[in-house]
Amino acid sequence: MFPLRIGYFISGFITGLILLLHFLVSLPDGKLHIVACDVGQGDATYIRFADGSDMLVDGGSNDKVLRCLGKHMPFWDRTIDMLVLTHPEDDHLRGLLSVMERYNVGYFVHSDIRRDTEQYRTLLSRVRERHAQEKVVTSGEYIRVGGAFIRIVWPSVDRVAAVNGIPAQVLGKSTVSVNEESVVFWLRYGSFDALFPGDFSLSQYHIPVIEGLADEHVELLKVPHHGSKFAMDRAFVTWLKPHVAIVSVGSNNTYGHPSEEVQTMLADEQVQLLRTDQAGDIEVVSDGTGWQVL
Repeated sequence: MFPLRIGYFISGFITGLILLLHFLVSLPDGKLHIVACDVGQGDATYIRFADGSDMLVDGGSNDKVLRCLGKHMPFWDRTIDMLVLTHPEDDHLRGLLSVMERYNVGYFVHSDIRRDTEQYRTLLSRVRERHAQEKVVTSGEYIRVGGAFIRIVWPSVDRVAAVNGIPAQVLGKSTVSVNEESVVFWLRYGSFDALFPGDFSLSQYHIPVIEGLADEHVELLKVPHHGSKFAMDRAFVTWLKPHVAIVSVGSNNTYGHPSEEVQTMLADEQVQLLRTDQAGDIEVVSDGTGWQVL
């Protein structure tokens, strides 16, 4: 009897010690953590700020994002402070339905670009059922969180008004590309800069909109639209010159993503390309001065 009780005690003590250690290493470390989640042919990025607050940008096309959150969030944390939907397409939206079931959400951040689909309606309904606060954003707005600054770059107020005034369909075909209406934002933590464009196509015509947001070095670019042929033009890549570019893409996808054109452009500018189909989850960490890929 006594040896059995001692065994239970030792087992419980070890389990408690493991949980305590996990708790301690999960405490805020004063660094920015950006994790491009491996969700297959979709897009989801988990960001944990220096003070421990966090943000999930998109959720992929399935519930694989839950595995990423389980791996990179502290086990005791069941709240996501900000949930950002860049645009209401299934490969960015569907996984958020599972997230809303498993986690409490403080703010649901999105643009006012509307899309009348079942998945989008379900997400909005779930957001309201769970009493998450909604924040509708347009270009020029700033969000300050955890010592970092987020600047909304797109869409503009005028663009939202114009798109919402366009008939949703003509002869059964969509007249609006929600990819081009993605929420685009710039994130700065100290001297570390990152650009998150959703599926918005980046070209030389957008340089004036972004110019001046960063210092002379742009550390991270989240490649738009999974590295499709028209995701970026050469002039934009030459101007931006990020140190590292991350593309979220499914293994052996039928779209040929990332395209040879995008890979060549990045290689020519000596930009390191990282792919979730090859590396799995990709984590970039910065203390506001230096940074590294884990």
